[in-house]
Amino acid sequence: MIETKTRERGVSISITHVLALGITTILVAMLLISASTMLETERDRNTEASLETIGERIAHDIGVVDQAIEASSDQMTVTTDQPRQAGNARYTVTLLDSSTCAEAPLLDGSTACLHLTADGTDAEAYVPIKNETAIDSGESVHGGRIEISYDGTEITITGEN
Repeated sequence: MIETKTRERGVSISITHVLALGITTILVAMLLISASTMLETERDRNTEASLETIGERIAHDIGVVDQAIEASSDQMTVTTDQPRQAGNARYTVTLLDSSTCAEAPLLDGSTACLHLTADGTDAEAYVPIKNETAIDSGESVHGGRIEISYDGTEITITGEN
């Protein structure tokens, strides 16, 4: 007598399809999670690079004011327009003295620096400033129009908040 196993074969095809769909779903989910993590990391890197570029521009303008006041001791104000956002995030620029900058990575505390941070991300940048004149440390401004001023004794930054 020959037995037919049609029921078992029908069940094995269904199980094969369910397993194939389950494995495919898991692989697609893992791919999406990996892609979103990679995009977030790239966004943070892009924001950090933007902050460094903006910081270098502002540090250059502070250096220009510092050199200009060496020739004359008059008061001076320079206005610089910077992007309002870096990597789709609003950012803050803080002017720090050399002792505070000693805690920053890659800085030894021999110069003042700018500390730039972006809202909503972990991106931050420290940019050294080459100056001979005293600075008013601790001043923080948001991106956009920034005024670099010398009042006869020290350099300060102000901006639209």
